[in-house]
Amino acid sequence: MNISLNGYGEQVATFEAETGVVPGIPVKMTGNGLVGAGQAQDEFCGVAVSVRGGFAAVQLHGYVTVPYSGTAPAAGYRFLSCDGNSGVQVQAESTGRSLLVTDVDVAAQTCGIIL
Repeated sequence: MNISLNGYGEQVATFEAETGVVPGIPVKMTGNGLVGAGQAQDEFCGVAVSVRGGFAAVQLHGYVTVPYSGTAPAAGYRFLSCDGNSGVQVQAESTGRSLLVTDVDVAAQTCGIIL
């Protein structure tokens, strides 16, 4: 695993990637140093920002835009989990991961979150 920081508070770590991990999707830990695509209602550790040669750079902290399904999340702290379709979904209170939703684009079905 390799961790790097940039000047904007973003933190990226490199993990081995399972088949199906592509840039832009939320990922979960599936084994020692291994990430995979999340299934519906899985908690995710971050968002894959690049995938190459069997490895994924995963953003763990900072601002990222992700697709969502179902009800659009409102701005503010919301409980989010994987939706099983390469995006996130709003969860009932105290399940999923509490994240700050900063902006929502309903037409594009994306939301900006701070990990």
